[in-house]
Amino acid sequence: MKAYVFPGQGAQFSGMGKDMYDGSDRAKDLFKKADEILGFEISKVMFEGSAEELKETKVTQPAIFLHSTILAELMDDFNPDMVAGHSLGEFSALVANGTLNFEDGLKLVSKRAMAMQKACEAEPSTMAAILGLEDEVVEKVCNEIDGVVVPANYNCPGQLVISGSVKAVEDACEKLKEAGAKRAMVLPVGGAFHSPLMEPARVELEKAINETTFNQPKCPVYQNAVAKAVSSPEEIKQNLIDQLTAPVKWTQSVKAMMEDGASEFIEVGPGKVLQGLVKKVDRKMPVSSGSFE
Repeated sequence: MKAYVFPGQGAQFSGMGKDMYDGSDRAKDLFKKADEILGFEISKVMFEGSAEELKETKVTQPAIFLHSTILAELMDDFNPDMVAGHSLGEFSALVANGTLNFEDGLKLVSKRAMAMQKACEAEPSTMAAILGLEDEVVEKVCNEIDGVVVPANYNCPGQLVISGSVKAVEDACEKLKEAGAKRAMVLPVGGAFHSPLMEPARVELEKAINETTFNQPKCPVYQNAVAKAVSSPEEIKQNLIDQLTAPVKWTQSVKAMMEDGASEFIEVGPGKVLQGLVKKVDRKMPVSSGSFE
């Protein structure tokens, strides 16, 4: 069974999507449609923008979404048995499996990016990567810290990202080093994604999601918030709303996909981060990047 997975923020690069735009009329149409929907030429920023320009919130999330969804559209043999996306990538996965149409997906991603930016500006907050500790140890230390700090991304065994207010995250990093973490490093991000500090963004996105049509998907999506196969549009909607303040259970999702019969993982979008994470769960699992001819 083929599992298609879609990357999240951080995978962007200058020139992304240009090969698709140049090689396909369909891609050209979709990029032009995206420029209209967003009200600025995101295609130009993707193809020619600097790393700094691509890091802007209003650009990053839609850019990765566009790269992934247009690539899925162009792939000859795109016929998923199951899909999943890491954080932002969940929106790409939902377009790829037919739950959301392209336009609605893009509008939600744009709204999500802006809502998250606002929440980041409301309170100084950050995230940190913790390497070389059992998940349970990280969870226990987070619980003991004063202030808001929670596990945010269960990326793969031995790699967990925590999220919260600046002081609480720094305190947790010190404690986690004492507990034997190989590394505990604060990340260069603008906010505490997938933590209770994203509550204002969750409220804003909930309204937009509830006003959007969700269709019956062609195949199940393994969602970040629950780490299991979901096919009900109503459940998908709720899990997508919960996702902003809940942890990304990526390790658990990959394991669930394997248990349910995934025999190959194809990463659709920029970069190869998810292929590496899948290999950390099972190094024998075949992985590849989606491509178009």
